[in-house]
Amino acid sequence: MRSKKSAVRARRRYAQNFLTDPNIISKIISAVAPQPQDHLVEIGPGRGALTDHLVQSSAELDVIEIDRDLVDLLSDRYRDQSLTIHQGDALSFDFDSLKEKRPLRVVGNLPYNISTPLIFRLLEHAHGIKDMHLMLQREVVNRLVAVPSTRDYGRLGIMAQYYCNIIKCFNVPPTAFRPKPKVFSAVVRLIPHQKLPFEAHNVEVLRRLVTQAFSQRRKILRNALKPLLAVDAITALGIDPELRPENVTLQQFIQLSDLLAPR
Repeated sequence: MRSKKSAVRARRRYAQNFLTDPNIISKIISAVAPQPQDHLVEIGPGRGALTDHLVQSSAELDVIEIDRDLVDLLSDRYRDQSLTIHQGDALSFDFDSLKEKRPLRVVGNLPYNISTPLIFRLLEHAHGIKDMHLMLQREVVNRLVAVPSTRDYGRLGIMAQYYCNIIKCFNVPPTAFRPKPKVFSAVVRLIPHQKLPFEAHNVEVLRRLVTQAFSQRRKILRNALKPLLAVDAITALGIDPELRPENVTLQQFIQLSDLLAPR
């Protein structure tokens, strides 16, 4: 007879790929290194591959799972354990509701189809987060850690690096999951800055400007930002308006956004 754990199948609508490789699970737990004094938040616990280890740390643990069948499985599996299960969509979850005196430590094997919007959602709450250890599609991780003048550098990496120090931990092969995805994954650590190295006057304006710049990334800066800034204003900052957006640093984007949002 199959166990209840194995009977819950991955659902395509939730882009589920359950982590099963014990070596990868061990590496993730070692990277997180949960401590009893931590407040952990696991996004997408699935069948509990990471949850089994996180709950053993004696840390305060909240898990967020959208799949009702998995919520039932987790509720039964951990009925004698100290953790709180939230049934719902992490994209609309109120992370501020979990914050007390301790910053959150976020852990998650994120579905590929929502990873980028969910990262932006988490960045909105970066002020209350100590760190994040996320399993993502490898290409997304490459974008998060990308530096200027590289192919992967763009809106996601710029805004994530505005809020966080980002470290790629290790790659994860498709064979680590059931069912196997068609792409490689990677684990990344994001540590929100306690004090922003470069602070924009208005982060929403910065976000809008970066989005505009990369809406057609092959355009040069003067053309990409034409709806927002005059060429003379760009040049006055010592920034070459003939550069492509992928050649502009985070600090330079902040300088440009501050022209639109003076203190």
